[in-house]
Amino acid sequence: MRYTIKQRNSQLSDPFQIKSEQELMSIHIGTIGQLLELNRTMTLKFLDEIGQFEDPAAALAYRPGPQRAHIAWQIMHIGITEEIFATARLRTAPSDLTDWFPQYQRGSIADNNIPSLDVIRTVLAQSRKNLLETISQIAEADIDQIPEGLKERGWTNSMALQIVCWHEAHHQGQAHLLLNSWKAER
Repeated sequence: MRYTIKQRNSQLSDPFQIKSEQELMSIHIGTIGQLLELNRTMTLKFLDEIGQFEDPAAALAYRPGPQRAHIAWQIMHIGITEEIFATARLRTAPSDLTDWFPQYQRGSIADNNIPSLDVIRTVLAQSRKNLLETISQIAEADIDQIPEGLKERGWTNSMALQIVCWHEAHHQGQAHLLLNSWKAER
């Protein structure tokens, strides 16, 4: 929940902590970048762990049941979702990753094609670069605006950025649970 300046400032015990709307928005955008960086660091550490296994592809292919999302799908879905937000939701821009959209976007069903760790890392890097570029183009004055690509959902730029931050942690957590299950079965 976003607070108005008056609501937020009424909760502060120290009157010298009062921030202007402009300062609060700047902190908001800056925090998003920091959260994205932390989330990606954890996801890359997760991939590093998989890379240490004798058969990383077996771990990436692990799924909890038929037609359920495998570990590789969970991580690729993170990258493709960020790419969709960067090129279709928050703004309209060309994407070099559109061939991956049908396989990893929301609502897709994980197939048996398992991308390599290198492919996954490449998609994550490219989509993150595009997302950060898109975020850098959101003016502070537009933080509460609803971009054209999110009108159907009614999400403001602020809400979309919060969702993107949560999204990686959510799917990386699902992948981590799957990896723990895979290790327990071995």
